[in-house]
Amino acid sequence: MDILFWILLILVIILFASKMTPAKGVNHISVKELQEMLKDTNKQFIDVRTPGEYRQYHIQEFKNIPLQQLKKQLLQLNPEKETIVICQSGMRSLSATKLLKKFGFEHIYNVKNGMNAWH
Repeated sequence: MDILFWILLILVIILFASKMTPAKGVNHISVKELQEMLKDTNKQFIDVRTPGEYRQYHIQEFKNIPLQQLKKQLLQLNPEKETIVICQSGMRSLSATKLLKKFGFEHIYNVKNGMNAWH
């Protein structure tokens, strides 16, 4: 019984760690680096927060595609373009970058600490 507890605990830790680790090939940028990128119209900017969060405050260049809808709306995006993803704290955008990577996007950037850092 004691060994079963430890096995389950280790599995939970591994699962949690895999959700928290960034996808390989995803670059993490600061808001200062983001400010420079916003000038480039050849990039695509995605805000994966909810529509309500987006309406409250957003960066003009970012298109709102909530994380739950991202998979359904992948055809609207160009996998060849550099893609910058933001959310409120960086957690949802981390999940979004993993999804984009899985579907063949190569040039992906996650904004560290998201909109919290932008304020």
